[in-house]
Amino acid sequence: MKNASKLSGLSSCSAASLCGLWCVLVALAVMGRLWQPGWNITPMAGTALAAGVLFANPLVAASVPLAALAVSNLALPGYGSVLMAVVVYAATLWPVLLGSTVRSGRLRDIIGSALACSLVFYLSTNLAHWWLTTDYPHTLTGLLTCYASALPFYRWMPVGDVAWSLALVGGLWAVGGIVQSASQRIGSTPFACGSESGSECR
Repeated sequence: MKNASKLSGLSSCSAASLCGLWCVLVALAVMGRLWQPGWNITPMAGTALAAGVLFANPLVAASVPLAALAVSNLALPGYGSVLMAVVVYAATLWPVLLGSTVRSGRLRDIIGSALACSLVFYLSTNLAHWWLTTDYPHTLTGLLTCYASALPFYRWMPVGDVAWSLALVGGLWAVGGIVQSASQRIGSTPFACGSESGSECR
């Protein structure tokens, strides 16, 4: 659980620092969604996982993907219906719940969680599209045709989700390790605040 202990260093960051990290995650998700290099290669799942790892308050963590969707949707086409929008938001939001799993620090947990994010988004949003529109017959054949038609959009999504998740969660580990090391160095100085050999610090 070495990586998990590194992440604990981030919990000691100031509110301003955590607010800055929140803004970075939201901005990255918005830019990645607007200027994605290929179909569905975005940092949305990665930022949601990272938010679940970083923020202890689940509401704060959930606000990262919600804010990113709300802002980026201002420049993107609508979903066609309120129910479709609800499904998309829910599928984008639920990776936050996997933050506790990713926090374990195991590589397979990050990759597995990222792949699960892609699969759930693909299955849920296309099921909703099939059910809410008349593009496909409301039969098993129609559902399978809908999923088959969406495969080109899904093809690169797992690649993007895994890559972004590894980069962002790995980045949090790096920052957490730096914060933890700095705290240990400060605490080990001979004239640290409250030590017997030093005077009280102001």
